[in-house]
Amino acid sequence: MPISVANLFKERKYPFLFTLSILFISFTILLLTNSSYSHLSQFQPPPKSPPKKSESEKEAVANVDLDLSLDIKWRKCDLNDTAAASTAAVAVEDYIPCLDNWKAIKELKSRKRMEHRERHCPSPSPRCLVPLPSGYKVPVQWPKSRDMIWYSNVPHPKLVEYKKDQNWVRKSGDYFIFPGGGTQFKHGVTSYIGYIEKTLPAIRWRKHIRVILDVGCGVASFGGYLLDKDVITMSFAPKDEHEAQIQFALERGIPATLSVIGTQKLTFPDNAYDLIHCARCRVHWDGDGGKPLLELNRILRPGGYFIWSATPVYQNDEKDPMVALTASVCWKVVAKTVDSSGIGLVIYQKPSSYSCYEQRKEQRPPLCDQKDKQNVSWYEPLSYCVSRLPVDNKGNLLSWPKPWPQRLTSKPLSLSSEPDAEDIFNEDTKHWAALVSDVYLDGLAINWERIRNVMDMNAGYGGFAAALNELPLWVMNVVPIDAQDTLSIIFDRGLIGVYHDWCESFNTYPRTYDLLHSSFLFRGLEQRCDIIDVAVEMDRILRPGGYLLVQDTMETIKKLNPILRSLHWSTSLYQGQFLIGKKGFWRPSERQN
Repeated sequence: MPISVANLFKERKYPFLFTLSILFISFTILLLTNSSYSHLSQFQPPPKSPPKKSESEKEAVANVDLDLSLDIKWRKCDLNDTAAASTAAVAVEDYIPCLDNWKAIKELKSRKRMEHRERHCPSPSPRCLVPLPSGYKVPVQWPKSRDMIWYSNVPHPKLVEYKKDQNWVRKSGDYFIFPGGGTQFKHGVTSYIGYIEKTLPAIRWRKHIRVILDVGCGVASFGGYLLDKDVITMSFAPKDEHEAQIQFALERGIPATLSVIGTQKLTFPDNAYDLIHCARCRVHWDGDGGKPLLELNRILRPGGYFIWSATPVYQNDEKDPMVALTASVCWKVVAKTVDSSGIGLVIYQKPSSYSCYEQRKEQRPPLCDQKDKQNVSWYEPLSYCVSRLPVDNKGNLLSWPKPWPQRLTSKPLSLSSEPDAEDIFNEDTKHWAALVSDVYLDGLAINWERIRNVMDMNAGYGGFAAALNELPLWVMNVVPIDAQDTLSIIFDRGLIGVYHDWCESFNTYPRTYDLLHSSFLFRGLEQRCDIIDVAVEMDRILRPGGYLLVQDTMETIKKLNPILRSLHWSTSLYQGQFLIGKKGFWRPSERQN
């Protein structure tokens, strides 16, 4: 009679084989269980109130000396840190380590594809503090800041002269004034937004179109005025000869980041944006075999729109390479028009099914391999392929998110299909709503009326940002590259964010955020880089008078607090697990330098 597992269990013969079978089955079950739930464990919602501390933990909290400071000889950053030949190359007050590494830039073999505008991080990162511009003041408060900022905070008048005929920005006394003009906004940005609505009523700002990417955004007036419609726009442009355009945007309190479509993928997930906008953004979409446009296709949600307002739009030239390129990726022209002032635009729509892809006579560009989706877009080269449409665990194509604001709290389309995933997501949402309401807004000495630009350095599902949604602020949600990839979930919720490695500098100007939030960020970082360098970066991007809010272990807090004190920050501790730091105006003196 043949030996079978069933017979072994029935008769219990061959005790060694029987025991081995039991062990094998047990091990298999354990392995499957761990693989199914391990990626969810880090998002188990923390308790709504801090757990009761043991006597040893209470003693550790009681023994924290918040006045303890590390003896670090801080210095101001200077031209030697940038390796620039002169201040014409970079103003030290605007120093961004990974974008102003002129030593690396000079060694580049080519700049044809904007390689010199991409990240080139120095190693090690300079341990210096960026000086303040002369006459720096506390920024103008939102919403007034949308239309005017202090000249002394961003003392770069080049755009005033360079774009004077297009009404981007004007100087008036001690202020820069932003009248809402732009290269394509001859009658103002409000009129231009209305022009888009009239051209394609299906856009339905807010309810249908909530998350937008503005490529080559200028001073971000397009995104700034869409905030009136409860639409959030990630405005981006490179750090280039259009001096300080992104710095203007952030000083105004408008969401923005420094980036470029060059040789690498943008730091966003697939299928993220409801709409992408380009008004004379000077990107050669058909360059490098069409890879720039394929990158837009990757991050555009199926059924989403690309609005292109540029000179080639008006020409109706069938030989225009954009005609063949957009057809090859199955984008459909849903509107094309020119207004009375000569401003024209074309609106494309990305397909939401595979029917067009399957009917293409030539499979060029080809569909991307499934394995390409497993890579976070961080230092990843551009691909020559059409990204696949997102599907659920049963292979069904995903639909459009629910209308805003329901999409903020409803189950995200890209949430894992694991049995407990939705419960964990809902608990996480409830946890952050309670923590923000009970502790962050009421229990901490933070002046929320002056908070506009916020960053969550370890965003998870974006629960912190969701809990702040009713306040007049915006949140840049950062998903660290060594954490679980939840950035698609954040975009599904109608929020914005990027990938980042906190062992390197962030793509933003100094003094651009009012509040940095860090929830258990440092436990993974300390294994890869020095916590002092992370503190230097936080000091660089936080405005004087801004806050750092850290929720972490007592061990981490005891390491971080002396570093912040050495930077002349004031600090306080709440409930033994929340460290609140406030940055001052102190910079090292020339003698210390």
